[in-house]
Amino acid sequence: MRLRSAFLVALTLVIALPLRSHVAAPAASSRIAKLPHITVWAWERRDDLTALDTQRAAVAQLVETITQDGPVLRVAPQRNRIYLPDHVRRMAVVRIETHQPQLTHGTATAVARELARISWRTRGHKSGDQLDGERALAFQVDFDALRSERAWYRDVLTQLRTEMPQDMPLSITALASWCSADRWMAGLPIDEAVPMLFRMEPGQRGDHNIPIREPLCAGSAGISTREDWPGNLADKRIYIFPDRGWRQDDLTQTLKALP
Repeated sequence: MRLRSAFLVALTLVIALPLRSHVAAPAASSRIAKLPHITVWAWERRDDLTALDTQRAAVAQLVETITQDGPVLRVAPQRNRIYLPDHVRRMAVVRIETHQPQLTHGTATAVARELARISWRTRGHKSGDQLDGERALAFQVDFDALRSERAWYRDVLTQLRTEMPQDMPLSITALASWCSADRWMAGLPIDEAVPMLFRMEPGQRGDHNIPIREPLCAGSAGISTREDWPGNLADKRIYIFPDRGWRQDDLTQTLKALP
């Protein structure tokens, strides 16, 4: 989920457009059902989310970025402070980026082990490991995998699922095309794939009338504060991204506008 320019659409003028699903929304997995219906993303900015209604919404917090740079694996923590309310339910998010990567089983193993290490740390495997005293209840991976990287990414996720806490939900973000036109995610050992219904690929921008054919994508939707929202969100887990950061995009009003 890269920080790219967004359509500047006022929140009060959000237009409900239909989001067609060709598969029924599956029942939430027993692992992911512990999280609220709404999750707000906290990304690379210094944000204040202390006004969040913790009974209604969780926070998906970017904690680290992993870059596969040729044969080298680089790990960078998220350094901007995010202020959160007490007892908020959290999802730890790790972003993967690649630069001329070596797409081998060995590099997939290295990335999976690093992801697993982060999952155990944010879960609170050892005293003092968890995020600011609050353990993460779920884990999400964000990676805009190219077609040539999909088999490698599957290898990463398959290994990660076996090495991370088994009762911890595993979520990934997904390009809209992965959920409609492709079937490469079928059988992935994950609890959900969140279709990114904003900042979409050329030719799809502004078009929310996208058929969702992949069952892993049917139960959730990723939207942003400054772009039109699809309709029929009431039966989905909603993830919302602040285009200008939560210091400028009104958190309270955004939550009020959601179903």
